[in-house]
Amino acid sequence: MRLVAVLLGLVLVGCAAPSSATPSAARSAAATDALVDIGAGIQGPAGLAATVVAAGLPNVAALAVDDEGRIWAGTAAFDDAGTDTISVVATAGSVPRTVVRGLHTVLGLLWIDDALYVASKERVTVYRGFDGAAFASVATIVTFPAGVGEVNGLALGPDGRLYVGISAPCNACGTTLAESGSVVSFRVDGTDQRVVASGIRAPIGLAFVPGTTRLVVSMNQRDDLGDATPGDILGVVVEGQDWGFPACTGPGAGACSTVPTPLAMLDTHAAASGVAIVTGQFGASVGTAAVVAEWAKGGVLRASRDAATTVSAEPFLSGFTSPVAVTVDGSRALLVGDWGAGTIIRIATARRNLSIESFHSADT
Repeated sequence: MRLVAVLLGLVLVGCAAPSSATPSAARSAAATDALVDIGAGIQGPAGLAATVVAAGLPNVAALAVDDEGRIWAGTAAFDDAGTDTISVVATAGSVPRTVVRGLHTVLGLLWIDDALYVASKERVTVYRGFDGAAFASVATIVTFPAGVGEVNGLALGPDGRLYVGISAPCNACGTTLAESGSVVSFRVDGTDQRVVASGIRAPIGLAFVPGTTRLVVSMNQRDDLGDATPGDILGVVVEGQDWGFPACTGPGAGACSTVPTPLAMLDTHAAASGVAIVTGQFGASVGTAAVVAEWAKGGVLRASRDAATTVSAEPFLSGFTSPVAVTVDGSRALLVGDWGAGTIIRIATARRNLSIESFHSADT
């Protein structure tokens, strides 16, 4: 299955700039102009610094950091030929070492204690006992039905359960598989699997706002509607929701009257990908926000609440080729995996310890 067919939102179909009706179109010009060079060919807010911490990772699509500070990278090739890998970057600037080979579309990585959880085609697998060169054991803990759709990002919830997004296997069709087009959760041993929220064409990146139960998810929308194609969205997913796919084609459409309100509108044909939460470490001008990579736009947006509790999504970082994976490391720096360039970029600043209250003031 071609990665871009579902994960990346069929962005090759009409990949024109957003129309004036897209909320992101009007907001982006001034915000993009405010970005400055921060190193490594990246533009961002003044006061940040970007450095390349790893290269030689073509098709990097998932990132995780273990308790020792090592960076782990999974790949997802344009075409699934069973050649995807998991590599480890022992220290910043070191050559990535491939540890696992022969995988299919690795789109989610998550370390929990001494175990690496991996979301790939139609399964979630756990690797244990890494000795510096190889894992001692591997076990598939969840197997989804054949044809379920892309298995995307992983997140650990405050309830101790794992959460994963699963795309619908098509652009606009219905499906008889409950897991397709949904967010699914299960215990860390793979048992007690259940659908948390449904009707989501492609839930790609997942991240919990620290200290809350707010699960922020990037959602690729239908991409077959020409000028009426909606922008991708960020949503806060709550158990029992139905986001209306395929009938609901975007906020304001007739079939969308009962679906949840998005947290933020993103760009059209953006292939919104990984999500991470920053909690003030980049200064007051950035604040606490969800940051989301847009594969087709070469940038990272941030979405944060203002004092009136409205939501905006603005350019945060630009200059990437095709960013997919984002995560926060143990020092609270942001890591961005550039699928197109095969690099991992670290974004950091000295400013720390700002409040996260403004972002999750409307917890559900």
